[in-house]
Amino acid sequence: MVTGATGNVGRRVVDLLVRAGERVRALTRDPAAAGLPSDLAVRGDLAKPATLAGALDGVERVYLFPVPGTAAEVVAMARRFGVRRVVVLSSDAVTDGTDSGLHSEVERAVEDSGLDWTHIRPGEFALNKVSMWSRSIRSEGVVRMAYGEVRGVPVHEEDVAAMAVAALTQDGHVGKAYSVSGPEALTQRDQVALISAASGRDIRFEEITPQEWRTQLLEQGMPAYAVDYILGFHAGWATKPPVVSEDVERVLGRSPRTFAHWAAEHAAAFR
Repeated sequence: MVTGATGNVGRRVVDLLVRAGERVRALTRDPAAAGLPSDLAVRGDLAKPATLAGALDGVERVYLFPVPGTAAEVVAMARRFGVRRVVVLSSDAVTDGTDSGLHSEVERAVEDSGLDWTHIRPGEFALNKVSMWSRSIRSEGVVRMAYGEVRGVPVHEEDVAAMAVAALTQDGHVGKAYSVSGPEALTQRDQVALISAASGRDIRFEEITPQEWRTQLLEQGMPAYAVDYILGFHAGWATKPPVVSEDVERVLGRSPRTFAHWAAEHAAAFR
């Protein structure tokens, strides 16, 4: 069963499992609106564990999207219905010590359950660039943000999904926590240049102060806690840059997809 099945990673996990010939249930709060195959979608809400009983019946392995507060109840119910393995979508914030408690809480609940577990800990999603940059690129041909020279290692969402599927379907991953990153460290300016090349648009980069960037993100409708988290990890990268992980190559037998590859696939979002 794939929870968070309509999410950026969950939907791809569903697709990869179906292609691999696995029997899949895709959990969603509203199957009619999920855009998932009707024979896969099942109703349930991780925030309301009692709603999961029917969906869990007969399930052996679960991809678990992190929802705060109910993880222990969800995992206890999964065990009661015979689930044997749980693969957690976590975050490398657990690894670097910046986690707010959400991901570590879910990881801990799964580890304490006695079930087989694997944690998938992606770093910054390349897909975040769509939500943060696409509006100003489309309207003005510019990205305005602080920390232009700070390096990140953005990861393609398909690689995160592929790691989760490997942990769900293969042996040898139990008790492992995998860091998932892109294959190269790139400054924010570098990333804008790659989006510019992929989209065929002339895109400027304008450095602004952290406070100006905070105000801009809030005006875009981003919640304050998310804005402060984003500013926090960019500031942290200035002194402690994220590192390229070898876990994708080790598990999947290939290099992670590059940011240039991601930009080419998502170029339409910036036109």
